[in-house]
Amino acid sequence: MLVPLTNTPRDYAWGSTDLIARLEGREPTGRPEAEVWLGDHPGNPAITADGRTLDAWLAEEGGAVGAPAKLTFLMKLLAAGSPLSIQAHPSKEQAEAGFAREEQAGIPRDAGHRTYRDDNHKPELIVAVSDEFLALAGLRALSDTRRLLALLGPAGAVLSARLDDADAEASLAAVIAWLLSGEAQDEVDALTRAAGDAPRGEGFDAELDLVAHLAQAYPSDPGVIVAMLMNLVSLAPGEGLYVPAGVLHAYVAGLGVELMAASDNVLRGGLTPKHIDVGELLTVLTPAPGPAPRVDAEEIGAGLWCYPTPAPDFTLRRADVAAESPVQVPVPEVSVLLATTGEVTVDSAGDDLALTPGRAVLVTPHAEGAVLRGAGTVFIASTGFIATTGLAAPDGSAA
Repeated sequence: MLVPLTNTPRDYAWGSTDLIARLEGREPTGRPEAEVWLGDHPGNPAITADGRTLDAWLAEEGGAVGAPAKLTFLMKLLAAGSPLSIQAHPSKEQAEAGFAREEQAGIPRDAGHRTYRDDNHKPELIVAVSDEFLALAGLRALSDTRRLLALLGPAGAVLSARLDDADAEASLAAVIAWLLSGEAQDEVDALTRAAGDAPRGEGFDAELDLVAHLAQAYPSDPGVIVAMLMNLVSLAPGEGLYVPAGVLHAYVAGLGVELMAASDNVLRGGLTPKHIDVGELLTVLTPAPGPAPRVDAEEIGAGLWCYPTPAPDFTLRRADVAAESPVQVPVPEVSVLLATTGEVTVDSAGDDLALTPGRAVLVTPHAEGAVLRGAGTVFIASTGFIATTGLAAPDGSAA
């Protein structure tokens, strides 16, 4: 069964004014369009063809067609026109404890100072759709950060002295706490000025340019310097990043397909006027330095690719459909398909639907799966692990 899905783009201030409109082939509205949610999360459920919200459709009809009453994932089309906040997400256990604590405290779930809006974790995967997608993800190796800070003169030396190679995690956590405490404002301003005056051609031009851009957008925000500690990543179309619980990240610019566990729990660490709970952020933070958590797609069939992650809540596949070369997509679990290029017809259980960029459809489980015909790219979000990916299941067994 095919269930067409639509939704209105969310108008967060950081959203792009044209990326989603250009993908969909329509005139921009002139307003920021940040995210299109293609799931059943109660914060902004997708709309089915008969006008019902997807959560209502699943509750009323899902069981009869093999779909769950609630999806474990949330698929989004994300368009960043300016940087999102630096943030991290809790583990499942941390989310359950934090949600229960705020419920007991009587904090309204839509309150601006509320941190845990549900009791779920939020591992997430993003794959670039635009020609370039820029992101900050994870904390850079200290040796590289020291090389960057050496370009900042005395101001950089002050920060470098606080980074202890012998206990990198503890020193990074302490530095982030210090920067966000409000006690380091003079140092933050000095580092920002030094970054603007730093010499170029030493391998950190993109990072220094980003600091200048962030400082202009968020003057005196300590998140600008937290960003200086993070990996700056440039993704080409089809390349991905996986962000597990506790990893600092911020999407900077570009259009991507994002897939996550169905949650809206965010712990912010700068570059935002929204609520920041430094203590709670440090509780969930995993401050281990290392490379950016890139994900390479693996070919699992003719024209079909998978983005392997350890997340038990979702699997993301990509179908590259060429003329005269249909792609067979197994659908053992309920799936949401989103087209990003070309025109592709989805055929499943006798139903068919043409998808153009930005259009999405929910496909219910079927033994013969779905066949994609035409020419274009389609992303496939599914509940849980898909056997055909060859991934390990959460318990370590073969999926």
